[in-house]
Amino acid sequence: MILTTEHHAETIGQGDVHNITDLVSGVVTESGLSSGIATISVIGSTAALTTIEYEPGAVSDLNRLLDQLAPRDGFYAHHERWGDDNGSSHVRAALLGPSVTLPFEHRRLLLGTWQQLILVECDTRPRKRPFIVQIMGE
Repeated sequence: MILTTEHHAETIGQGDVHNITDLVSGVVTESGLSSGIATISVIGSTAALTTIEYEPGAVSDLNRLLDQLAPRDGFYAHHERWGDDNGSSHVRAALLGPSVTLPFEHRRLLLGTWQQLILVECDTRPRKRPFIVQIMGE
């Protein structure tokens, strides 16, 4: 069986991080499926998904690394082509990726004790970010 649900996160701009672990866990639990995989995918080219220990230090470390790898005030050919300011957003999102697939068993996501699923806003402005949770299992 396959179940697909759509959700949204209201973000405040580049560097905003949302812990969506409980939401996805709830979808898995309510699906009625015992075991399988959950694929979570953010819609758009300037946001990303990954896992991390969701605590202020680790989130700050991730944002600092992204600032070093793709600084907002750096040169981006994307700016030249489109006249906007979110070249760093596209690069950051591409580095992290748009989706994560997680296994579940006994109606529970199989995550480490300190592992949470996060949505990372990479765009330079607030967004209403749609993301999909698709569950496949039995």
